[in-house]
Amino acid sequence: RKLMNKKKKKNVLMYFRQLTQPASVTVQPGQRLTITCQVSYSLSSYWTAWIRQPAGKGLEWIGSKYTGDSRYKDSLKSKFSIDLDASSKTVTLNGQNVQPGDTAVYYCARDPQ
Repeated sequence: RKLMNKKKKKNVLMYFRQLTQPASVTVQPGQRLTITCQVSYSLSSYWTAWIRQPAGKGLEWIGSKYTGDSRYKDSLKSKFSIDLDASSKTVTLNGQNVQPGDTAVYYCARDPQ
């Protein structure tokens, strides 16, 4: 059992080394939200997703971006957009007219495929 836990921790740490986000971002209601994620992998090789988790609730997929293609959750596609900058290896989540209901922990994540 301990070996399984160590293996899981190792996998999680591997992903954290690939993605770097700011500790916190504060936005006033009605303003725009911008969160940038720095990655270590090629953005032309993998999809990158943005996911959020409000306090006490489950994960909610916002959308995913790949070079020349993007997909969004239907109910959120008018609020959020995702931009890629391959040269700086950054993935940016942009939100407009954010409200208290948008308060959450936001994660960027690389598609493992």
